[in-house]
Amino acid sequence: MPDAIRITDSHCHLDFPDFADDLAQVVARATAAGVHRMVTICTRLKDVAGVRRIADTFAPVFFAAATHPMNAAEEPLATVEELVALAAHPKFVAIGETGLDYHYTAESKAVQHESLLIHIEAARRTGLPLVIHARDADDDMARILTEEHRAGAFSCVMHCFSSGPDLAEAALELGFYLSMSGIAAFPRSAALRDIFSRAPVERILVETDSPYLAPPPHRGRRNEPAHVVHTAAVGAEVFGMEPAAFAARTEANFDRLFAKAATTATAAKVPGDG
Repeated sequence: MPDAIRITDSHCHLDFPDFADDLAQVVARATAAGVHRMVTICTRLKDVAGVRRIADTFAPVFFAAATHPMNAAEEPLATVEELVALAAHPKFVAIGETGLDYHYTAESKAVQHESLLIHIEAARRTGLPLVIHARDADDDMARILTEEHRAGAFSCVMHCFSSGPDLAEAALELGFYLSMSGIAAFPRSAALRDIFSRAPVERILVETDSPYLAPPPHRGRRNEPAHVVHTAAVGAEVFGMEPAAFAARTEANFDRLFAKAATTATAAKVPGDG
């Protein structure tokens, strides 16, 4: 993908230990690759100070926070007021990631549901988009999002979307967005690429979910925001677009959904540059 292309990594985890030794270099590599914005996601609210510090340190980095569904049984329930207070920070741009995960943590289903409802209400009150994690919970996820949206509208992205076509259709009918991660670039993900191809390109974002899910040619190694360009290249193929046109489309989509980030200027220079 040409250097002139500008793109956003809408979901990464820069506070994870994987980046402890070279975070400045990771951010610098991303900006050099044309990734001019990154949203780093806090998955345990007790860690939010560290995530906020990363956003304060690196101009291209924004942040979001929530209790991840896999952590819901281990952490105190968030409060709506706590999440709303976080939104006062100028670089806090989303509520998430929250959601449902029955793959490893189905036993905490009840508390996951309770936690999700709290985060939905925070998204309503702040006007910030909700970032949803859904794994092996398609039916409950579609039902809850539909019922809650009818009770009071909110915006949302289905992060790292790798669920089935029914959940994709339900999310799109609500006006939500689907985010392509490295999974969509895996050779065996043809069925997932087909789901994306049937979605409006105006509802597509791209992300790394780094340090996880590195796309080819980096699969099996640590993922990082610079690699989102490889997923975007696959996205361009899926939608039959030139890479520059697809990148521009995902930028417009991100600006529409993450409107707060779109109004905050980022500097090209980051700590660690010469």
